[in-house]
Amino acid sequence: MSFQRRPESNSSPGGEAKRGDDCVGQAAASGARPDDDLQATGPRPAGSTDLKTILDAQKRKLSDKKQKIKSKANPPGGFDPTPLPDAPPGYTLKFTFYRASNLPIADIKTNAADPFLTATLTAPVPKRHKEDPVLTRRTRTIRKSTEPVWEEEWVVANVPASGFTLKCRLYDEDWPDHDDRLGNVTINVPRVDENWEGLGRDGQIFEVKKRSGSKRAYFLQGVSTVLCRGSSMTPRAHIGIQVLGKSDPPHAQMYTVGPTTWIKHYSPMIGRLTGTKVNKREEDDASPSADSDGRRTKKYDFQANEMQLSGPVPPKLYHRYVEFRPMIGRMFSSRGLRGRILNKALHKQHARVYNYDSTTEHGAFPPRSKEASLQFLKMAHFDEGGRIFTYVITLDGLLRFTETGKEFGIDLLSKHTMHSDVATYIACAGEFFIRRLAHADGDDAPSPDEPTHPPDEGLAGGPPDSSPPLDPKRYQLVIDNDSGTYRPDKSVLPDLKKFLEENFPGLGIVVMHCADDELTKMKKEQMEVKKKEGGAKVRMVLNRSPSASSFSSDDESRLGDLENAGDAPVKSKKERVFDAIQDPNVLKEYVGMTGGGGGEQNGEASGSGNHNNKGGNQGGGA
Repeated sequence: MSFQRRPESNSSPGGEAKRGDDCVGQAAASGARPDDDLQATGPRPAGSTDLKTILDAQKRKLSDKKQKIKSKANPPGGFDPTPLPDAPPGYTLKFTFYRASNLPIADIKTNAADPFLTATLTAPVPKRHKEDPVLTRRTRTIRKSTEPVWEEEWVVANVPASGFTLKCRLYDEDWPDHDDRLGNVTINVPRVDENWEGLGRDGQIFEVKKRSGSKRAYFLQGVSTVLCRGSSMTPRAHIGIQVLGKSDPPHAQMYTVGPTTWIKHYSPMIGRLTGTKVNKREEDDASPSADSDGRRTKKYDFQANEMQLSGPVPPKLYHRYVEFRPMIGRMFSSRGLRGRILNKALHKQHARVYNYDSTTEHGAFPPRSKEASLQFLKMAHFDEGGRIFTYVITLDGLLRFTETGKEFGIDLLSKHTMHSDVATYIACAGEFFIRRLAHADGDDAPSPDEPTHPPDEGLAGGPPDSSPPLDPKRYQLVIDNDSGTYRPDKSVLPDLKKFLEENFPGLGIVVMHCADDELTKMKKEQMEVKKKEGGAKVRMVLNRSPSASSFSSDDESRLGDLENAGDAPVKSKKERVFDAIQDPNVLKEYVGMTGGGGGEQNGEASGSGNHNNKGGNQGGGA
């Protein structure tokens, strides 16, 4: 018994099979079952394989098409060539945040508060895209005070003549809980020109609106006012604004000019869980490997760094997240249930890593100065330990970086997405490391005609045997565009080099494409130095389903790469459960470890902890 088919006008070999394919395609397009036409010509034979073969072929084609969509070379995102809009010349303004007074008591234990101020500057400047962020600035936190004095400046260029709005929000820092809002001040300026006197030579004092403030804090303030006649409940903020002159182009880009501020965030909990230690005193970062008695005070900490560079960021440095899966778009735009969950998780991860507390260190230097270059080297620990860093540069030139190279067991949803705080557009992202030169010449060649450390272990005059030299010209910053989240284009690397040379004078800037074989070799040399010099491994754990982090690309930590490097990542409890479900042997191994298995396992559990059933400590540590 066979299917009846109409005779073909062109009876070429394979023509019958081709027509069968066409029929299946037409049936699928019309919503009918693929075998409807065949059944109309005769009864369906039992055990026939022709239809099954056709359907299997169509399924394979559909599967291949989906796979091509997922892995296509040019998904939406990456480098965005949209030019800056035209805009008239603007003005450079200096904002000064002097102090605040009569703030409410936010902490009953200390009978004070830990106040800080965040400023948001908005103006009718045309944007390339509506997702471009507004300019913001955060002051340092003044501990245990209701009369904080900041005396901090913020210089911004290209504020338009059509005016601006400066909104200042006052908070009480309350890590790890949510910061308590103490009120806000909004300053609206309808027009700016060179003759505008600003807020006067000494600034002005503004009353803080209490409507948005903490009810608990202002309840205590009200009780105090009732008991102390003549006192006021209203806090005040002293703010100054001054016009410095006309700004240089590009005029459609408001940006921070200075000062170059730096912040070091510490996470003691993560550091203690992972065994990561840093110098207790910041000045020890530029000192020899040990004190005179052979010891140096250390503390458990994981360090995250921020450094405000002086703009403008070159307009060509403009990249959007790469939407190589539909879930990525929903996550960045916070659409759908899963997208909102992932977006919130990444914001929380960012706040966890870049947290502000009593251990946070900060400072400021004149923009584009040697002092700024030296501070950057200190934050990167010079050439010590073969470290590799992950970085993001925002559209306003804020450089964020942590020590999270591929030799580390990092378990984040997405490294660069976390650093950018789920920003739709950034300037650039990738990885970098520091090399020390034999001579103070600031050489910017990838292969200079002189020894470098790494890889030359015998290069004297610096780590690991002595104090690092404090001349920026003795170092190279090797930086790339290795980010699967944003995929910076190779063509922007010269602009990145120029921008960094302007901000870090004296430092040799080496920019390289992530696919460069020479760069791969240099990173391997860094890893080898790290192993030999005994750098601390960083392991971070975030509980989430395996599918939630499956959107990583070149910049994401890969298990295979880590195992080849000898350092397997710590897995969360939830991930270990998934492993046990998928592989019963894994369950047996975990039961063996928890039940006091062999002496080898117990012995390894107190050691370094390889994941291949030698890392019992990882199960407990996670």
